[in-house]
Amino acid sequence: MDVRTFWLAGNPAVGDSELTVTNPLDGREVGRYSVPTDAQVEEAVAAAAGVAKQAAALPVHVRAEALAHVSRRLAERHEEIAQLIMAENGKPIFWARGEVNRAIATFRFAAEETRRWSGQAQRLDTEPAADGRLAYVSRVPKGPVLAITPFNFPLNLVAHKVAPAIAVGAPVIVKPAPATPLSSLVLGEILAETDLPAGMFSVLPVQNDRAGALVDDPRLPIVSFTGSAPVGYAIADQVPRKHVTLELGGNAAAVVLADADLGWAAQRVALFSNYQAGQSCIAVQRVIVEDAVYDAFVERLLPAVAALVTGDPADEKTQVGPLVSVAAAERVEQWVKEAVAAGATVLAGGTRDGATVAPTVLADVPHDAKVAREEVFGPVMILQRVASIDEAYAAVNDSAYGLQAGIFTRSLDAAFRANRELEVGGVIIGDVPSYRADQMPYGGVKDSGVGREGLHSAMEDYTYEKVMVLTGLSL
Repeated sequence: MDVRTFWLAGNPAVGDSELTVTNPLDGREVGRYSVPTDAQVEEAVAAAAGVAKQAAALPVHVRAEALAHVSRRLAERHEEIAQLIMAENGKPIFWARGEVNRAIATFRFAAEETRRWSGQAQRLDTEPAADGRLAYVSRVPKGPVLAITPFNFPLNLVAHKVAPAIAVGAPVIVKPAPATPLSSLVLGEILAETDLPAGMFSVLPVQNDRAGALVDDPRLPIVSFTGSAPVGYAIADQVPRKHVTLELGGNAAAVVLADADLGWAAQRVALFSNYQAGQSCIAVQRVIVEDAVYDAFVERLLPAVAALVTGDPADEKTQVGPLVSVAAAERVEQWVKEAVAAGATVLAGGTRDGATVAPTVLADVPHDAKVAREEVFGPVMILQRVASIDEAYAAVNDSAYGLQAGIFTRSLDAAFRANRELEVGGVIIGDVPSYRADQMPYGGVKDSGVGREGLHSAMEDYTYEKVMVLTGLSL
């Protein structure tokens, strides 16, 4: 099997060692990749710092066309890349194809946003002392970006860091998740086809224990991290003077109010508690149901969960595949067992076969159980009965996390109340919290992080405002 090169300052490179990627379902080898040496990592960082001024001065059309090229090439190589995501991540091919589609759109949105990204003029002669003065306000890159990306969306979550960096003219160094680096290496291959200057991007598949040196490096003033809250906040504490954006975890709630379409709610909750095997920051974990419809909702939910197809990710019909590793599945299994030992009732699932955990529904879960308080990151949902909308919204907020929430209701009053009261970064009305449009602002509060992704929002995060005042003008 060929060994994939990594990308050092826009060029393919090999180190002095290699690692193997295996399929989570059956452990078979799906790829090998070369690992950068410390000297090569230093070369990549030096190149990013060295090209920063040139990158910031790149004409808009160069940046936009590079992003558009990536979008086109992802579309041309769609099936190949989807198969790669499936192989290294264990994601069912249905969801893997969806991820490629999202990455295509993400780079297309970035190209479009780049062409709209422009300075603004502001008249200052609102007071007599400023007669003849005009401000030109532009945004300037803060510098090279260190992008630390997770395993669960090995292409699109890389895209959400790389695309806005290129859009604003900031060099970017990607450190992909060790379990799933192959998709980002293909992205590097496509970026190398563009006219971006050498040093504008590197993809360095180093192990996690080597990431600290990159985080510390003063030549990388922006750290954009997606992953767990403990690791994210440890990074922020490690470099308090850097600009750190954190897209962290969640234990997302779906609220089913008495006026909801119960059939629709049950189908969506069933699917999106278990998509990506629950390995999504906004997968449905807590299902909060108003008492008046609780029993009727559960009657619809359990058949919908039972109907999900669990199995081989390569099967076109599979909706729920394995977790990223046997160890991850064992942890989820243990959390379920702990909840049951403390009094929870298993309504569905609760079993494990290797890296695969059956779609699991729990009721009567103790308030302090890990499956209620922490991020499960597996195909597990818990049901909570509440007496009123007041209790429902209070239950959503009773969490250390605050990424997104879904509210199933037909009431505009309930919708706007949710928007006012819920301590989350996004409120999805009429659907699960798992909905995300790649162009919208996306991020959380509390232990779900700081900063926002979504192309325009991330572009603002990677830049600062700069004001030039023109004097003596006839306005």
